[in-house]
Amino acid sequence: MRKLVLIITVAFSVFSCNKNPESYIQHIEGYWEIADVSKNNKSVKSYTISTSVDYFKVNDDLTGFRKKVAPSLDGKFTVTQHESPFVLKIKNNELLIYYTVNSITFKETIDSASENELVITNADGFEYTYKPFEKLTLD
Repeated sequence: MRKLVLIITVAFSVFSCNKNPESYIQHIEGYWEIADVSKNNKSVKSYTISTSVDYFKVNDDLTGFRKKVAPSLDGKFTVTQHESPFVLKIKNNELLIYYTVNSITFKETIDSASENELVITNADGFEYTYKPFEKLTLD
């Protein structure tokens, strides 16, 4: 019986450690370019180049905002007036991002975040995969 409890404890530990949503927070802030949109593990649209980039700002209190910016050839950005404030929360071992826009609150799930990739799923089941924005260089 003791071995069974030990096996269950170890298995639970292994499976619960596969995903640490708190570690994602440090990677969210920055300029992210959409690479792919999928639903039900099927690609809906892939992007080779994007005319807009999402900028995420995350504060120490886990509040922040998301803003669309348009990169220009000189390496600067044209910034839109539209800004979506958000709050990050961890619930049920998931990192959730709650937006409030025009008094309407909605959430998305941050499935993963690293220095190389950001994956966000919305309430409709669309999964957005982002890559870090790299400015266009003309050689």
